Amino acid sequence: MTTTSERPAGAASRDPAAAHPFNVHDMLAMDRLSDPQVSPDGTLVAFLVSRTDLEGDCRRADVWLVGADGSGLRRLTAHDAGVRNPRWTPDGRTLLFLSPRSGSSQVWRIPVGGGESQPVTSLPLDVGAFVITPDGARLVLAMNVYPDADAAETRRRLDEAAERRKKGPDARVYDQLFVRHWDEWMDGRRSHLFVVPLEGGDEPVDLMRGMDADCPSRPFGGPEEIALHPDGRTVVFPARDAGREEAWSTNFDLFAVPIDGSAPPLNLTPTNPAWDTLPAFSPDGRSLAWLAMQTPGYEADRFGIWVRSWPDGAAREIAPDWDRSASSLLWSADGKTLYVTAQDLGRTALFAVDVASGRVTRLIAGGTVRTPALAGDRLVFGYEDLSTPTELRSAKLDGSDVRELTHVNGERLTTMRFGETEQMTFAGWNGETVHAWVVKPADFDPKRRYPVAFLIHGGPQGSFPDHFHYRWNAQVYAGAGYGVIMVDFHGSTGYGQAFCDSIQKDWGGKPLEDLQRGLAAALEKYAWMDGTRVSALGASYGGFMVNWIAGNWPDCFKCMVSHDGGLDERAGYFDTEELWFPEREYGGTPWEVPEAYEKHSPIHHVHKWKTPMLVIHGGRDFRLPETQGMMVFTALQRRGVPSRFIHFPGENHWVLKPRNSIFWHESVLEWLARWT
Repeated sequence: MTTTSERPAGAASRDPAAAHPFNVHDMLAMDRLSDPQVSPDGTLVAFLVSRTDLEGDCRRADVWLVGADGSGLRRLTAHDAGVRNPRWTPDGRTLLFLSPRSGSSQVWRIPVGGGESQPVTSLPLDVGAFVITPDGARLVLAMNVYPDADAAETRRRLDEAAERRKKGPDARVYDQLFVRHWDEWMDGRRSHLFVVPLEGGDEPVDLMRGMDADCPSRPFGGPEEIALHPDGRTVVFPARDAGREEAWSTNFDLFAVPIDGSAPPLNLTPTNPAWDTLPAFSPDGRSLAWLAMQTPGYEADRFGIWVRSWPDGAAREIAPDWDRSASSLLWSADGKTLYVTAQDLGRTALFAVDVASGRVTRLIAGGTVRTPALAGDRLVFGYEDLSTPTELRSAKLDGSDVRELTHVNGERLTTMRFGETEQMTFAGWNGETVHAWVVKPADFDPKRRYPVAFLIHGGPQGSFPDHFHYRWNAQVYAGAGYGVIMVDFHGSTGYGQAFCDSIQKDWGGKPLEDLQRGLAAALEKYAWMDGTRVSALGASYGGFMVNWIAGNWPDCFKCMVSHDGGLDERAGYFDTEELWFPEREYGGTPWEVPEAYEKHSPIHHVHKWKTPMLVIHGGRDFRLPETQGMMVFTALQRRGVPSRFIHFPGENHWVLKPRNSIFWHESVLEWLARWT
């Protein structure tokens, strides 16, 4: 593998005499850029900018435009609470987008030259995502319907159900899983793809009629999962048509269906029992690329890159020996190269993969690269790092000549002080190399010693990489005067599949040893870190690890913060929703391998707990339900350990509402200050 460029510079020149260290209010004030879409002629880039509205306790988004050369930055839409999914019409004169301004999420349009937005659809149900056919005549869009009903019938049933609930009984009835998923109770509806004329007049055609499956996939799928053939005749999409096994299956297949719905969807990947997704046609329509896993039931398996000649060629994997997991696909204009993003050694890099030979070239190495798009002979992408929120960049197709296209947060950044970041390595479990990020306090003085915030990432197959996080932002702690350590322990992503897989059946083993060795290495290397004032914080698996550390490494930390963390792994199997996850991690169900669930369950070490702990949980977290956090707090209180429980009734696995985020951060920092 060859490297052709290094990390681009930050968007703003930082003033050492700036007004204040970075804090949670600054974090929420940042404009968040996303979803760049290049115009058909390659001269303009449309993208979303969302901003915090503290009064409304939400984020409001607009569509913005900038020239592909960085000129002419301007806002196109009026300030709106729910604008998303901007897409160009083929003539490049109009942008379509989703907005709830009519009271329902529908497709709207606005001329690129400016003017008033006009509605495109007025469907009886919310539109979840959409793409435009190559001829610009039709939309392929998603709506949640009952599998045996169209949109109008679904609307009628929903209204009838609402009336029945007013009179009682108010009950939900289920005959199979899922009962609930992520943060919503399931009601039997599925996200189906429909085709509608852009100018209206015909009834929506359900391309997935009768399928008991979703596209886009829940809870995080979007329009990137919908591929249209360049001739406009075929739609390819991923769906998990697993029936009663859905809750313990990751078998997403690719399906092809005629754009007019004249034939039922055809399964293109029936022989792969694992996950197939992100289909993408080459510009000439002769090839279909997609990402595929190989291990059933394992959501953290490596996503390999696959290609087949269209329509009936044999599938082959490109770069099968490349030990990274791709997360996006973009064809070059000549169809000879696929541009992909993938986590790589604590960063998310941009790579070029030669379709014929499988040769992989790293183009952009530093920070985090997001959503690359072609703009003529250049690539446009979002870029961020630990000290810089996302801005748009462009580069030549070989990764050289990196230029900044936007500076939306530039002036704001000059008013803040950030901590310097550094990546370190150390010998972890079995002497293997482990990476970690270290962030100095914002007002660093080498003559002082500072308390340490030891952040533990979730997943567990995840990472604390070089990016600007909006829930676990290391700079918030640096701005509050803490040194920050973030270890990518065994099980983390971006270091090869074997490293990722190594955590299975060993949640409390290798990762704990890595964390212990990583903290020791950092304290030895950085004399300014005060090893007597260290706090441990984590969420999800990180919360589990905090609970595990409380009984297995209890003498190192002055205090702990456990957010949405598990306590009883056996009970956790029965109250979570995606059963494939614990079944893969522990090698079976609790009745098949009970010893695996008990081996690393923090509940068996509660009798050793003595470290003050702040426990936080979301009431709509169905991945790790709130009872797990309540159990942690109960154990702490019963043992007489100083503790506090914060419950967010309306939040899911994440804390997303702005005012709640402020309260979360202030509460956490208050807890750390109290003990360190």
